[in-house]
Amino acid sequence: QVQVVESGGGSVQAGGSLRLSCVVSGYTYNTYSMAWFRQAPGKEREEVAVSDSDGSTRYADSVKGRFSASNDNAKNTLNLQMNSLKPEDTAMYYCAAGVKTATSHIWMAWGQGTQVTISS
Repeated sequence: QVQVVESGGGSVQAGGSLRLSCVVSGYTYNTYSMAWFRQAPGKEREEVAVSDSDGSTRYADSVKGRFSASNDNAKNTLNLQMNSLKPEDTAMYYCAAGVKTATSHIWMAWGQGTQVTISS
């Protein structure tokens, strides 16, 4: 079984910072991708940051320059440092683990999510 556990969510004022962490365990692939997603009520799920096993990371345009993702040495953890937070960043944030295909990803395991709320 694969476990995906997120932590670090909370409530902060606009302009503040939060650091989310995602830890994956029980994944049988030698290499895999990890990603952070977010979803606000009434909106589609948004891909925030995707980190592939080749070391590449892609960010959504809405968070470029403000968010940064990083792995630990074991490569089973994906941290998301969120700076200059805006009210529109308010959402449930989810972490996922999966594999990269030729054109996209197959996300095989998801965490329960951690709530991020930014007040104005």
